[in-house]
Amino acid sequence: MTAVQAATVRAVVVSWNGAHLLRPCLDSLLAQDLPPGSLEIVVVDNASTDGTAAFLAEAYPMVDIRVTETNLGFAGGVNVGLTDLAATYAVLLNNDATFEPEAVRLLVERLESPENERVGAATAQILLTEPDADGRTLVNSTGNVLTAAGAANDRDWLAIAGTEQTSTEVFGFCGGAAALRATTLNEIGLFDGSLFLYYEDTDLSWRMRAAGWDIHYVAGAVAHHQHAASSDATSPLFRFYNTRNSLLVFGRHAPASVVARSFLRQVAALVRYSVTRGEPRDLLRARRSALLAVLRRAPQTRRLRRTTWAGRAAQRRSVYRAGVV
Repeated sequence: MTAVQAATVRAVVVSWNGAHLLRPCLDSLLAQDLPPGSLEIVVVDNASTDGTAAFLAEAYPMVDIRVTETNLGFAGGVNVGLTDLAATYAVLLNNDATFEPEAVRLLVERLESPENERVGAATAQILLTEPDADGRTLVNSTGNVLTAAGAANDRDWLAIAGTEQTSTEVFGFCGGAAALRATTLNEIGLFDGSLFLYYEDTDLSWRMRAAGWDIHYVAGAVAHHQHAASSDATSPLFRFYNTRNSLLVFGRHAPASVVARSFLRQVAALVRYSVTRGEPRDLLRARRSALLAVLRRAPQTRRLRRTTWAGRAAQRRSVYRAGVV
């Protein structure tokens, strides 16, 4: 544990109407095997209406509670939690997830290692709490990777625990359980709050890569996640933000051919589901709205693409190729 003695860590948990999820999450943070006083916990109450703030004030008086006036989504909520960050490292944990006791220490030790001074983020091994039909534990994420079709996925999604990839280098971190270096955030900025929900970690991972930072996967740092306990992956809200943000983020960062392929894939999906009536009408409306939103934001996307990757076209292609699985 000596590598963490001098480190200060801020854990940020964002919650929207998730008071029923917070006790296991916060208890797991309080149980971390870190030196006393080295971990501060910030919970961002994203304008909840379920009594989250009152619950936290009574049950967890040691936690810094930050209540927003409106729901800022995950991206905006994390940024509130990172405001006035003085800690050396920021640790993110979903409100529907828990860390094993050594997880934060192992993430921080990876970043503290002298040979890893250009590692901007360390991402955890995230396991699903719900086993498969045979009672086996499944993997949620070992970091984020890119696809040839122009999307981002969790590496090892639904792999049987013990069969997942072990390589340290990974394209991006999963925002559900990761540690970020404060100096990296100071250099490249925080999350893009306008993304609201989904792909915000992919965008920040791209920006880290553009600035020459690496991202590592730490196999021994284990988190357990109730997947979609705090959001509905079948809802129109999910479909809108997942579709819109995948296109916005790839438009900002990916090679031009990949951007075109990604957009055409989403248009084809809308046409296919519209013709076959393979999706409910509210999901089709969400897809259409997402595509229109992407077109409206095209000028901004082009500006971000130029400013982030100015003079780095070869680097962008290299980052993309290395991140594709």
